[in-house]
Amino acid sequence: MYNPTEQFAELNKSHVEQATRLAAIALENSEKLMKLNLATARNAWAQSVESAQAVASVKDVQDLFALRAKLAEVGVQHALSYSRNLYDLASQAQADYAAASEDVWSNYTKGVANWVETATKSAPAGSDVAVNAFKSTVAATTAAFDQFQKATKQVVSLADASVRAAAAQATKAAPVKGRKAA
Repeated sequence: MYNPTEQFAELNKSHVEQATRLAAIALENSEKLMKLNLATARNAWAQSVESAQAVASVKDVQDLFALRAKLAEVGVQHALSYSRNLYDLASQAQADYAAASEDVWSNYTKGVANWVETATKSAPAGSDVAVNAFKSTVAATTAAFDQFQKATKQVVSLADASVRAAAAQATKAAPVKGRKAA
């Protein structure tokens, strides 16, 4: 027998579990970002102290220009490192959210399929055409969303590869620019 109260209770339970999972992902990624920013601030402080000591020990203008080039190169390397770490955190968070959304969609489609089967069994006689049309619509929607999900994964993968290649190229180019300035 079809019992909507039980289905509603199961649906609410599922939503609470999903919300809890998303909140845990958000908190975990916020903590990672906070740790990255704190480590970056500590490194920046240490680098500024080291730079101030180096500037204080400069004896002539040539040393000052060499130090300036070295500090610029170090600064670029730190900025690239921070950007790379930040991108990695964002990519991991995106992957975590994508996995959670895939689980939610999978559970949703299973629930809809179960509901359709239950509704089909409870449908009045002579409604076969409407029930079959509804089943076809649900199946087509699920297939379309699956294709959309696959295409999105491909785009994200391509964008990730492009960003990583650009970051690698920037990392290779940064020291060369610093040396040319010296």
